[in-house]
Amino acid sequence: MTDKALRLGTRRSKLAMAQSGQVADAVSRVTGRPVELVEITTYGDVSREALAQIGGTGVFVTALRDALVRGEVDFAVHSLKDLPTTQPEELALAAVPVREDPRDVIVARDALKFTDLPRGARIGTGSPRRMAQLNAYARTHGLDIETVAIRGNVDTRIGYVHEGRLDAVVLAAAGLNRIGRIDEVTDFLSVDTVLPAPGQGALAIECAGSDADLVAALGELDDPHTRAAVTAERSLLAALEAGCSAPVGALADLLIDGPVIKEMRLRGVVGTTDGSRMVQQSTTGSVPLTHDGAMALGRELATEMLAQGAAGLMGERAH
Repeated sequence: MTDKALRLGTRRSKLAMAQSGQVADAVSRVTGRPVELVEITTYGDVSREALAQIGGTGVFVTALRDALVRGEVDFAVHSLKDLPTTQPEELALAAVPVREDPRDVIVARDALKFTDLPRGARIGTGSPRRMAQLNAYARTHGLDIETVAIRGNVDTRIGYVHEGRLDAVVLAAAGLNRIGRIDEVTDFLSVDTVLPAPGQGALAIECAGSDADLVAALGELDDPHTRAAVTAERSLLAALEAGCSAPVGALADLLIDGPVIKEMRLRGVVGTTDGSRMVQQSTTGSVPLTHDGAMALGRELATEMLAQGAAGLMGERAH
């Protein structure tokens, strides 16, 4: 293999640069080659419209994939939850590294926890999934909250709290971990309260499928258990025919007994953004050893959720 620098395509945001930098270091270790970051601006980065109106989180991915196809970069790093569920034939999902904490977190004024927020508290999030589950929890636990649609990077969102415009914002633990700001979290939301987005906390490393050497080299960073989990979650999302901005939460976790991994449990939720109607289901099975097995687990749960009326809940958006 040549020692020429590999070009890593990344979004320009602070979070994207941080996680791409971490991947670059790991790729350098396994390939012995330097890695240079190539910053790419995506439509999702420059548009101020709500994600649901401009095509969901897939708008963060298209420009990176186009650069890969044109050969302007050798590989790209995405937040896996941003990837559309259909994989382009010419690109390989070469590695899904070990997943970070998949949970959502609250950053609130006065170091408050979610359940301690005052009546009428305004909670900011750009995610219909988070709105649906927070509002559903509030309804069933006698809390009075207002979810407020926001966009912007981590600094902007946390700034709304510091400026007193919002009482709290909801963010992903993984992102705050990667940029070294996890100490600003005032509450970690249990996955029993809010299921994360399919693939949340995981990264996707993508390259041209025709570059067998690079596919193999990047594959050394792949974590089979993380890949099985996120494949099941994304299969559920695809089988529900929901886009990445739909109010769908999913999490596959391993049930471990001592040193033995016994089973994989897949949980899914879909609901209206006001939290008035929710479908929540789970299924447990042996840990899938193949891509097809993980896909089947997701489809199986989607079938159960659709039978419970999930399809009727996904077309609704926050107005």
